[in-house]
Order: sequence, then structure tokens, then C-alpha cells
Amino acid sequence: MNTIEINSLFDHWNAAIQTGKPKNVVALYDTSAILLPTLSNKVRKTHAEIEDYFIAFLAKGPKGRIDDSNVRVFGDVAINSGVYTFTFAEGSSVQARFTFVYRLHGQGSKIVEHHSSAMPE
Repeated sequence: MNTIEINSLFDHWNAAIQTGKPKNVVALYDTSAILLPTLSNKVRKTHAEIEDYFIAFLAKGPKGRIDDSNVRVFGDVAINSGVYTFTFAEGSSVQARFTFVYRLHGQGSKIVEHHSSAMPE
């Protein structure tokens, strides 16, 4: 996969967020994925824990956009890290640093690691 294709994986994830259905988002994560979410201090290590996070997150009506993206590909692993901003239905927003790690395979890709932390300043 090239940089454009890796960047489109975020668009696919963001579209899943827009459905408002946590299971649609969780389906994009590998069964061994780890989520270090923006709006929770709990490390999410199972699909059930990841889904629990997205139930609360999606209730806020988030919509994301990437502000800065840095893609690297190492064989069957791709990393996209940078800065994104989420706006919420009630009008607030949060800018955060992100890292998505994808495991690539013939049928597509799965998120194996997702770290997101609000900007400190």
C-alpha cells in the first residue's frame, strides 16, 4: 500500500464513526488490538473494551479530520501518526496526537494499535 491508500484508512475509520454504531468501528480493529483513547484513561485491550469506549465517544457525535499525517510502511505493517481534530455535535472540539498501526494483508487491513492523546498546550 502507498501513502494515499494508508491515509484513506483513516477516512474509512472516520466513516465508521459517522454511522454512530460502535460495532462498525470495532470491526476495523484486529482481535488483538490495543486502543489508548483520547477521552478515557483506561487502556482498551479487547473488542468488548474498545466497543465500550466507542459507545460513549459516538454518543458525542464526533467527526474527525487529519491536520498532519506521517505515513511509514514496513512490509505488512503501516504506521500513520500525526495530529487530528474532532468536532462534536454540541460544537466543541478537541485536537489530539494520533498513531494508527495497521497490519496489512491481501483482503485489506486491521488496526492493531491506536493511540490518541489530547494536545497538552
